[in-house]
Amino acid sequence: MRQLPETDRDAIRLAQDPNFPRWLVQITATGGCAHPVHLSGSTTTLDGTTGEILHHYDTRTEPGERLLVRCRNRRATICPACSRLHAGDTFHLVRSGLLGGKNVPATVRHRPRLFITLTAPSFGAVHRSGEPCRPRRDGGTCEHGRSLSCGAVHAPDTPVIGQPLCVDCYDYTAHVLWHAHASKLWDRFVIDVRRRLATSAGLVQSRFADHARLSFARVAEYQKRAAVHVHAIVRLDGPAGADDEPPPWGTTELLAGAVHASARRVLGHTPYSSAVGALALRWGAQVDARPLHTNGDGPDDDAVAAYVAKYVTKGASETGAGADRPVTSLHDIGSAPVSEHVRTLMRACWRLGGLPEYAPLRLRDWTHTLGYRGHILTKSRAYSTTYAALRTERAQHMGHTDTPDAVTERHWRYVGSGHTPGAALIAAGIAEDIAQNRAAVLDSLQAGGEAV
Repeated sequence: MRQLPETDRDAIRLAQDPNFPRWLVQITATGGCAHPVHLSGSTTTLDGTTGEILHHYDTRTEPGERLLVRCRNRRATICPACSRLHAGDTFHLVRSGLLGGKNVPATVRHRPRLFITLTAPSFGAVHRSGEPCRPRRDGGTCEHGRSLSCGAVHAPDTPVIGQPLCVDCYDYTAHVLWHAHASKLWDRFVIDVRRRLATSAGLVQSRFADHARLSFARVAEYQKRAAVHVHAIVRLDGPAGADDEPPPWGTTELLAGAVHASARRVLGHTPYSSAVGALALRWGAQVDARPLHTNGDGPDDDAVAAYVAKYVTKGASETGAGADRPVTSLHDIGSAPVSEHVRTLMRACWRLGGLPEYAPLRLRDWTHTLGYRGHILTKSRAYSTTYAALRTERAQHMGHTDTPDAVTERHWRYVGSGHTPGAALIAAGIAEDIAQNRAAVLDSLQAGGEAV
């Protein structure tokens, strides 16, 4: 008789366990999380005045004496269930800064607002799509004897898109070091925009915060050439932030002018290295600053929020720019399922990470992201709500409320993570059911029907 696969045997074992119903409740509560965290411990809620026990929970009554909680990984390649939840939170976080809501006034939609794109500089010629690729009449070659022209019209999904015409001409060192400093370059850009706005308004630069505030939310995206570029929503507020109107001189045109000027001007440098020197770091020549509509009914704003939310859930393996998990050796780099261009970037990152002058950059720790050390999504404090506030609101919506004047004692410890093969199969089915139910509700709402 043919033996059942291990996954099926494990699923049957779980289903026959007397604690299976409670275990199923836990898995459903995590939304079908692919890699739940296992906790052991207890929570006791006491009346702050009398000391009376109002509620007590202990994992000793749970299957395996543990509680499963979400891993909260944003990457769809690692946990589809948690990434969908993270995408939803990101959509509301970004949208509230555009249209209001979540304790943000609706008046923010009438402020000067831009959707900007800042790109990385060129590190070498790469194949392009949508038009004849690098056409040259002279058919010249580089110093390594490779053609500087391609001439083909590549489809957008062609694997060669973003790959160097000559790998020996491509500046992999500058690419990695630019990534390592991209977040600092953004910080300098924001500071310079504030200074330019102040100068344009006739203010002393140090007094800008007394008159206005620059609020933003930005997302980092890997291009086909595996270089990060930045999309950001930039909004001009009054000095108190979202609750305060900007000064009369604060216009969309003034903001756009400051963005373009700062993108051209901002300059940084890498630490000096005897092997590399000190490289100058700038934004790329392509800068886009598009005003967001203020007199429409909001679709443009929703589209921007949806775009940002969709991107933050993409794993590095989906974009073709690195790996989803850290690498620990050159062997890991050699076996990573990436293009040779990305593999060369990873090797450059590992090599540079071994130089003492670059030790503060922790390049080997960030080899899987090609040296980029920033968060995928960041925002200024006054832009909108926070992930923590959204999680609290969701918990309250599900009936988890705090008791006034109560004292809570918590004693928890980590005891593991993940699923057995059978549990992973069941969790994936639950996650898929939840996703299909949400899609059905969304289709119903978009069709003008009632959600069921």
